[in-house]
Formats: sequence, structure tokens, C-alpha cells
Amino acid sequence: MLRVQVVHGPNLNMLGLREPDIYGRQTLATIEASLETEAIALGVSLDYFQSNSEGALVDCIQAAFGQKDGILINPGAYTHTSVALRDAIAAVGLPTVEVHLSNIHKREAFRHHSYIAAVAVGQICGFGADSYRLGLHALVTHLNDRH
Repeated sequence: MLRVQVVHGPNLNMLGLREPDIYGRQTLATIEASLETEAIALGVSLDYFQSNSEGALVDCIQAAFGQKDGILINPGAYTHTSVALRDAIAAVGLPTVEVHLSNIHKREAFRHHSYIAAVAVGQICGFGADSYRLGLHALVTHLNDRH
């Protein structure tokens, strides 16, 4: 069974409350429940982690080394600022899919650049909570194709 670490960055614990016109009305718990349903159908095991702290996110990514087959990450605002997250993903060498609820390329100019994209298998953005589901399917397909 494939094992995937799901990583949620800063402010994602506020989903459903925070700017619902941009991020939607679903909570993080709702998104995780939906992902769990998908994971069962795909025969994948998921572990979830959310933090507003960059260092805790780096620690989670590093802990996935040798324990997980891939990472599904929504780095939130750290997408645009964190070389540390980028370097952690590169260091562990696990296939990673980056997801975003909003289309970061249609938003403010500072959100157009992702430090994560260069070390990710791919990026899915702009589909609301479905970005996670689509990202999980893309990651699982990639992992299965590698085996």
C-alpha cells in the first residue's frame, strides 16, 4: 500500500472562515474526510499534518524520508517565500505534488512564483477543495507508474 504524507501550510486551519470567496467554505476537516474517501478507493494510506510554523513543516517533510512514498502539499503562503520548504522537499527526494485552492497565477503578482514548483512532480491550483483530490490522483498515478 502506498503511503502519502499530506502537508497543509499556514492558515489552512482557518479554511471555511478565512476569505471564503477565495478559499471556499469547506473546512480542513471536510477536505481531509474527502481525501480519506479517495484514499480508500485508491488503496493509499494518508497521514495529515498542518502547521503555521515553517520549521514544523520542514520537520514533517524530513520525517517522511524512508517512511512515505510521496508528499501532497499545500504550502500556503510559504509557496512564495520558503526556500527552506523547497530544500526539504529536494533533500528527501520524495515525489511531491503541490496543490492550491485558488489559482495563484490569477492573483497578486507576488503569488505567481512558487519555490516549490521546481522540486515538485507537478502543481494543481484553482479548483478549490478538488485541487487536493486531483493532486492525490496525480501523485498516485505517478507513484504507480514508477513501480
